Amino acid sequence: MVEKNNHDDRDCRICNIEPTDEMVYNLSELFKAFGDTNRIKILFSLFHHELCVQDIADKLNMTQSNVSHQLRVLKNTKLVKFRKDGKTIYYSLNDNHVEKIFEQGFEHINH
Repeated sequence: MVEKNNHDDRDCRICNIEPTDEMVYNLSELFKAFGDTNRIKILFSLFHHELCVQDIADKLNMTQSNVSHQLRVLKNTKLVKFRKDGKTIYYSLNDNHVEKIFEQGFEHINH
């Protein structure tokens, strides 16, 4: 008896995609961004409201330099966005996809 592939029973939007090298690279970079505990903590801190670097540093007991470095990675992978208000820069999650990724991650690790 041949076991049925789980993909056959669900709507799989990516099953028929033939990814380009650029797509594979970008996806790899996205997953790398989630590979650092400090970046995960920063993303969690931005779930409910935007924060400036100092607020994030204080909340997470990190240096401003470290927070800025991690935010640069998160900006490059389009996980966070920013806005300027005078000399202060405020960061927030780029969109609700970030929350969905976390939800899927938690579902996966608790499965």
